[in-house]
Amino acid sequence: MPRPLGELEDAVMTRVWQWNRPVTVREVLEDLQQERSIAYTTVMTVMDNLHQKGWVRREAEGRAYRYTAVSTRAAYSAALMNEAWSTSDNPAAALVAFFGMMSAEQREALRDAVRVVQYDGESAADTPAEAPPEPPSAPSGEPSPEPSPEPSAPPEAEGRSAGHPRPPGR
Repeated sequence: MPRPLGELEDAVMTRVWQWNRPVTVREVLEDLQQERSIAYTTVMTVMDNLHQKGWVRREAEGRAYRYTAVSTRAAYSAALMNEAWSTSDNPAAALVAFFGMMSAEQREALRDAVRVVQYDGESAADTPAEAPPEPPSAPSGEPSPEPSPEPSAPPEAEGRSAGHPRPPGR
């Protein structure tokens, strides 16, 4: 189960992910010091902790290590979302609430992702000629994709699940 990274762990991993190459503690330290005062031993401890947790692998280079990310930031984010979604007592309501927090651009990205997942999971003969269903829209004044059973019920109380993407790895 992935656990959210702490603030400093995230700052370190952000650099490892952005640079997308093996990095040393010194390189990360020098970049972090542009934003805050931080000790070499603190960065070294954080990177060692990230190694122990399985977020980075390391190779010895002289008396130092070079650290490389084990997975991408996108995979990390997806694992966190999947973990949060799968532990909900009402996954459909959790998705509807999550969709409600999204901007129009994020919902469009979600629609694109659903299309990709549907395309990858179906052969050309199985693909319907119509467009894939769109996920529920945010309760921000946009129309809902299906009518509510009770007009006054908030979306999170409805427990709808139509149009939600399947979680990664399932």
